[in-house]
Amino acid sequence: MLRRGPRIPAVPSPPAPARRRGFRSEAALEAIRSHSLPSKAAAAAPSSDADDPAGPASLALYNYPTFAGAYGALAARLFHQRVRRRLLVLPFSSVEPFRAEDFEDAGLQTCYLLDFIGPKKFAFELSQFVPSVIAFDHRQSTLARIPKLGQCPSNVELHIDTSKSSVRSVFDYFSKKLAGTKSDSQMCENLFNQEDEERVSNVVEYIEDADLRRWQLPNTKEFQTALREERAKLNCVTNPHVFEQLLQLDVGDLLNREKSLALDRLQAAGEFIQKPFKIQLGRGLYGECLAIRADGHSKLSHEIGLELSRRSAAAGLRPIGAVVFMQRGILKVCLRTTDNTTNTAEIAKAYGGGGKPSSSSFALRMDEFNTWTLVKSRVMN
Repeated sequence: MLRRGPRIPAVPSPPAPARRRGFRSEAALEAIRSHSLPSKAAAAAPSSDADDPAGPASLALYNYPTFAGAYGALAARLFHQRVRRRLLVLPFSSVEPFRAEDFEDAGLQTCYLLDFIGPKKFAFELSQFVPSVIAFDHRQSTLARIPKLGQCPSNVELHIDTSKSSVRSVFDYFSKKLAGTKSDSQMCENLFNQEDEERVSNVVEYIEDADLRRWQLPNTKEFQTALREERAKLNCVTNPHVFEQLLQLDVGDLLNREKSLALDRLQAAGEFIQKPFKIQLGRGLYGECLAIRADGHSKLSHEIGLELSRRSAAAGLRPIGAVVFMQRGILKVCLRTTDNTTNTAEIAKAYGGGGKPSSSSFALRMDEFNTWTLVKSRVMN
């Protein structure tokens, strides 16, 4: 049963201009340099805790833009706050990845790699400059990479567990670490206070359900769709409120919001579809279905396609809806079906595209698409 946590005031989102990517930027590199100097750390390091005392600094690099990585960074941050140790948190993106030598003179004691081990031998190379490197991942592809990396340095710990999401492993790791380091009677015994724990636990369960492709929890796919809207906030360099925002995310609120948005999209799709027309899929090789041009409405392509699929089946055609629109100067065809015996992916693959049986897409030349359009093929509602 879904558990609901108490509501708390919202933390503001960053203004739109602040959401620009800033991964291996000068600001991020300066944060690394500054954090190695206790006197400058509080003023210059994003996601640094101003009240932390001087001492060995640690670094948490989290896989951007995954929620497993971001919540892992939240756990690392909370642990270091609880034990009053210095920590710098930065997003790591394959778009503009950090290099191991960026940390050569940073004076870091430990580096946590959250929800990834880095490209190539990044984790191993990083261990030349950082005394302890601890990485967490859950992907089968990562597990398959490990033997190819060569001998693991003695100061590198790889926590690769394909049976649970890396965010779960990170939470377990820091919870146990906190329990083993309690020396102050005033120190909080848990990473989360009671108000936050249940809400965050619910979110992590859903993240894990999707990360491991289990799809066992109710409405996990809808949850994932709703969660995508939060992805733009995950860069802690440009959004200093990200960890407070992660604490506030609530499964029930996200699902309710997605349900409302889905209904709005369905209504908008229904209103948009006025005059669909028939096309011959693959010049008739794959039968006929209903199609519509949706230039400027590509965000509704899924909902429009499903509605077209239903109408196509009702008209005695194949239960496929084809949504056609121009995207960056290329004609794109999105196929959707509501029939579980129909495979749209075979059509998409024949034209260099791909997808799933129920949802696929591909690019098509305009002259080729014109041969698919039947004369007098207009279908009235």
